[in-house]
Amino acid sequence: MPLDPVAYLPHKDPDDFIREVTDRIWVDRDIDHIVDNYEPDSIVHTSLGTVVGRDGVIEGSTIRMGSTPGHIGQAEDVVWEARGDDAFLSSHLVFSADEHLVDGRNIRIRKRTVANCLYRRGRMVEEWVVRDELADCLQRGQDPAEAARRLVFQGYSGSMLDDPPADVLLKGVSGAREDEYRPECEMVLEFIDEVWTRRRLHRVRDFMIRDLFLHTIGDRTVIRPERYQSDLLAMVGPFPDARFTVRDIQTNHSPRYAGMRVAVLWTMHGTYRGTPAFGPLTGRPVTVLGVSQFLIQDGRIVKEVRVYDEISLRAQIEAGREEGPQVEANIY
Repeated sequence: MPLDPVAYLPHKDPDDFIREVTDRIWVDRDIDHIVDNYEPDSIVHTSLGTVVGRDGVIEGSTIRMGSTPGHIGQAEDVVWEARGDDAFLSSHLVFSADEHLVDGRNIRIRKRTVANCLYRRGRMVEEWVVRDELADCLQRGQDPAEAARRLVFQGYSGSMLDDPPADVLLKGVSGAREDEYRPECEMVLEFIDEVWTRRRLHRVRDFMIRDLFLHTIGDRTVIRPERYQSDLLAMVGPFPDARFTVRDIQTNHSPRYAGMRVAVLWTMHGTYRGTPAFGPLTGRPVTVLGVSQFLIQDGRIVKEVRVYDEISLRAQIEAGREEGPQVEANIY
């Protein structure tokens, strides 16, 4: 079904729409454009919880811009897909390389953000946004644990509490999709289930090329299957029962962005009872919101860009620690 231009006017397509709207708000600093761009009852899910209402978005954007007045980002990728004939879901990967004055010295900060946005008839309805705040902390020379203690995890509501989609290829949390590029989507979903959740790490080579790239949190780049395995183990080691759920998926094929990409909105649910990477174990559950964009060439994964917020994850753990330990750590 062709996408009605009402979904992205006055721009030429959803890609152009997302880039221009984001620049107007975040580069030109036209914060009031959020009033025109977001529905009054819009919903935004962040790594610290769910914000309901446009006013909260305006306040949050004002605070973030005020805290980093020199920040400018630009689109590294836009993976968009129609949702019916008047709406689209976009996965907007933003890269920034800023210089900030900290304690009298210039510090260069590279980081990535992904905003998955559901627009209907040119208005924001629901958004899922994740930022690599670990990169910001490390490059500023800040202690991630201390940064986390200044945050409060508010908790999720709305669609984040709904059961996972029965068949995400037909309908994700953003609504029904046209099930395009099924072989590529099925391959990515199988990869996440087999390698991430079931820990069949030897199967990385079945899905990814030898010369793979993973751009992940902390502004780190991982290469080759062996290092991909090690990075994944470091991610799930603190949460040995970690399970990954795909809540939405979209695809886009464009030579502008090197071809076929599959974007996945995922959550990781696990219990902090494994390796004590974030301080003393709590035995309490956590939920991590993340987005991965996969570049597919010749039926194989060439690159993954994975973004989630480790600082907000630490804030969840701190909140659980205040409640006291719940279960014994796994001592196998």
